[in-house]
Amino acid sequence: MSSLITEDEISHETALVWLEEITDLDYVRQSLDRLPTRRGKPAYHRDGRMIGYALLGPGAKASRSSGTFRRRVFWLLPHDRDAQPDGLYATGAPAEAVDPRTLAVGVKGYKTERSEGGPPSSAMQELGITLPL
Repeated sequence: MSSLITEDEISHETALVWLEEITDLDYVRQSLDRLPTRRGKPAYHRDGRMIGYALLGPGAKASRSSGTFRRRVFWLLPHDRDAQPDGLYATGAPAEAVDPRTLAVGVKGYKTERSEGGPPSSAMQELGITLPL
């Protein structure tokens, strides 16, 4: 869960790579995944789609036991609000979700009124979709 990510766990990030435009997303899910490299696009093994990932600098140390690096991965599931605006997360957001506009290198991000189902994104407004009160 994103609330369990600490700033020191992401202190070796050098960049966030976005695979999709995030300005129209109300939230993204984030997790710290164990990956074999500091850089490059990681393999993705969840339902849904990867939205982005973090790159680590040379100071990031691999785990002694597994040889892997902990890197943030940003993703959405098929039942998330962007795909199903009237679905499970029409209001509220998953525990690991944060507003992507609050993310930066070394900054874990946080929930906002928008990520919790507040004012709709511009994409939702263009489509004429409104959230229930």
